[in-house]
Amino acid sequence: MAVKFADRMENLKASEIRELLKLTEKPEVISFAGGLPAPELFPVEEMKEVAIKVLEEGGKQALQYAATEGFIPLRKAIANRMNTKFNTDVTYENILITSGSQQGLDFSGKIFLNEGDVVLCESPSYLGALNAFKAYGPKFIEVPTDENGMIMEELEKILETTENVKMIYVIPDFQNPTGRTWPVERRKKFMEIINKYEIPVLEDNPYGELRFEGEILPSLKAMDEKGLVIFLGSFSKIFCPGFRIGWVAANKEILEKYIMIKQSADLQTSTVGQREVAKFMEIYDLDAHVEKIKDVYRKRRNLMLETMKAEFPEGLKYTYPEGGLFTWVELPSNIDAKDVMAKCLENNVAFVPGGSFFPNGGKDNTFRLNYSNMTEERIVDGVKRLAKVLKEFI
Repeated sequence: MAVKFADRMENLKASEIRELLKLTEKPEVISFAGGLPAPELFPVEEMKEVAIKVLEEGGKQALQYAATEGFIPLRKAIANRMNTKFNTDVTYENILITSGSQQGLDFSGKIFLNEGDVVLCESPSYLGALNAFKAYGPKFIEVPTDENGMIMEELEKILETTENVKMIYVIPDFQNPTGRTWPVERRKKFMEIINKYEIPVLEDNPYGELRFEGEILPSLKAMDEKGLVIFLGSFSKIFCPGFRIGWVAANKEILEKYIMIKQSADLQTSTVGQREVAKFMEIYDLDAHVEKIKDVYRKRRNLMLETMKAEFPEGLKYTYPEGGLFTWVELPSNIDAKDVMAKCLENNVAFVPGGSFFPNGGKDNTFRLNYSNMTEERIVDGVKRLAKVLKEFI
């Protein structure tokens, strides 16, 4: 074909997770692959009422164009929620509504990255973010990570010896894919280093409210003294992903750049969607809804890990997340998780092989499991099928 595409298209590949989900759409497949919320928890009946109220009270406005920054009552509700939950100090003027937090990731690459610039990230890191940044041609440096997240001594070594670091991308709460959470002391040390080197930080926080034990930890944004942290939030995991309502919280100077990019991308996020989410928060208790989600996910996490402990071959390592949607499994170094996956699909069970979560490759002996989407019965059945395949390899 004679059509010539932009050079950046050479860096892009279809999302492995999205392609894998196509294979798992058959009803007989027990899928631990996606990061999908439990659909039975969506407030369908409530949203019918909300939709009617929004159209009755201001239908002409709800169906019209609106400001790029977003619906002010929703932005105020988000700012209040961030300040209450994550100890931040933001106002609605620090908030831009985006079409899901994935759009915030893409905008971040567009704003900060030239070809050849360096992005630091955890090892492993969220595949969707890596793919969003790859369009802008950066180099990735993976900062070594342990059970408590990014290792600060290793981060400082890299910053001391590496030129042209333009951005650091992190998920401190129930990280995708590992489920790990940074303790408070590590967060404080991270911010000390950031303030010293003055590098912009993307704090991706879609799961922070989904804590099953203990108290929600202060966000990095709460410790941000120089306006270097850009907080990405979303309603997808705590409410309904179909609305595609996310947000960027940043200081006004940085947020202006996001607003300009948003204007050139899609003008604004859905007016009616924003008003419906805001109306739900006005007339219903979102905290109570989140508690219901947490109760279900806590039970499913416990069941998955208990079944793994009982059924998996001895010697496998896996994380015990205190919240979020995922656990992370490490196989012996000589086993490729993609080979295990192929065999598992023959047995109608699926997961995501871990290699794609490492931007520079390697670690093919890892995989991610999701526990939020399948029912309790299917979790037990699926883990048993997976365990049977693993025993054939080990």
